[in-house]
This record gives sequence, structure tokens and C-alpha cells, in this order.
Amino acid sequence: MQSSKPILLVEDDCVDAMTVKRALKELKRLNPLIHKTNGQEALEYLRDESNERPYVILLDLNMPKMNGIEFLKIVKADDALKSIPVVVLSTSNEECDIAESYKLNVTGYVVKQIDYKKFVETIRTIDRYWSLSEMPNRGRNHE
Repeated sequence: MQSSKPILLVEDDCVDAMTVKRALKELKRLNPLIHKTNGQEALEYLRDESNERPYVILLDLNMPKMNGIEFLKIVKADDALKSIPVVVLSTSNEECDIAESYKLNVTGYVVKQIDYKKFVETIRTIDRYWSLSEMPNRGRNHE
């Protein structure tokens, strides 16, 4: 995640959100972390033209109001949003959740690790991938 653009974390569990924040800090990631607690809040953030477009979205699936799958269906059908990479970061390892997420064009699907050191390694792996990936210029608020 070498970009200076924000990372959008869509996660309803405050402990998991703090764990992501802590892991990013441990990895010396300076990207602003924008935290939204459900898909509806995340969509409002993404559709607000005054907000900087995130570099990547880290998405939980099991959330109130609008879950991750509902969020993905809307984002991936929206021409202005569909190019934003989405990595599902979920406790679910259910085949139907994984298959549905990839059907909706997620960039990756990662099962959350309970052990903190393993979780940091998971975030480190995601970080390494994004530091090597070339991204197209996606318009609004580009670097």
C-alpha cells in the first residue's frame, strides 16, 4: 500500500478495527485509515465527492444495516466506484461467501486470523501485494 491515499476499512467490530489499525501502525503504514461500521456508511463516504478516493477497501462481510455482499453488489455495479480494489477481510471461511465475493470481483478474500501475530502477517501480505501492484489512475483526487 505504497500510495498515500486512504485505506477504507468497513468493519463493525471495534476490536477488529483497532487490530487492523494497530497492525498497520506496526507495519509503519502512514496511509490514513478511514473506518466505517457498515456498507451504508461506506457508500456514503465513497459517494461524497469531497472525500479522497481510497487506495483499497478492506471489507468485512457480516455487518448490520448493509452487509459486505450487499455493499459489493452496489460498488461493483457503479462505474465510478468499481475500479477500487476490495479485499474481503472476514471471519467467514464459508465457500458460499468466498464464491459470492469473487463473483462480485473482489481482489482478494482473506480469513481473519485470531492470533495477533498471524493477523499482522496477513496484513503484511496484503500490504506487500499492494506495494508491488500497479494501479491505473482512477480520476478524482488522484496523486
